[in-house]
Amino acid sequence: MPTYRIVPRPVQIRGWFPGASPIRRWLHLCLPYVYLVCFAAATSAAEEKTLLFFGDSLTAGAGLEDPLAQAFPALIEEKIQAAGLAWRVVNAGLSGETSAGGLRRVDWILRQRIDAFVLELGGNDGLRGLPPETTRANLQAIIERVRAKNPGATIVLAGIAAPPNMGAEFTRAFAAIFPELAAKNDAVLIPFLLEGVAGHPELNQPDGIHPTDRGHRIVAETVWKILRPLL
Repeated sequence: MPTYRIVPRPVQIRGWFPGASPIRRWLHLCLPYVYLVCFAAATSAAEEKTLLFFGDSLTAGAGLEDPLAQAFPALIEEKIQAAGLAWRVVNAGLSGETSAGGLRRVDWILRQRIDAFVLELGGNDGLRGLPPETTRANLQAIIERVRAKNPGATIVLAGIAAPPNMGAEFTRAFAAIFPELAAKNDAVLIPFLLEGVAGHPELNQPDGIHPTDRGHRIVAETVWKILRPLL
């Protein structure tokens, strides 16, 4: 009668078995933590939201020594980071931009997902004396495109004033654009972006229009009071 010999085989337990090398054992023990870190990073990236500032030279920080760090959107980003909020900030300001120019380029900006959209345009329209109804129509069209692409996005409209030399009737009609659009579109209104800055020479550059770095810090405080509850 033949004799059978039973040879014990190593029992594999989740990729590790007795006799495995120390390096393989170490890798096996570390893998769960690697997966956890990767999962946390992916989750954090997925939860991060986008706040986009869409405007002209005021948003772009024209005339500042370091616009990327001194313009008010960058200062808002600092406040967001200090508050531990999962938002990234995009500065889409373009010096010289009018409401018509913004309407032409907004589709390109909207290729990314946007969760909050700060619309700061119209100042150059006022400086050029463009008809307020044209500015209103362009801003309305921008808002509609943002809503069509990002239905759940919060829209914040920054009010701005026309220079007084354009005449009282023009300045009244121009100032009325922003609260009217905010009410019509259920948008959040910043009544006057340059509150506490406009008309103060020490807070503005020699042109009397663009804030200095100190001026931008005040603008950032004005904007932050409106934005913070929304984030």
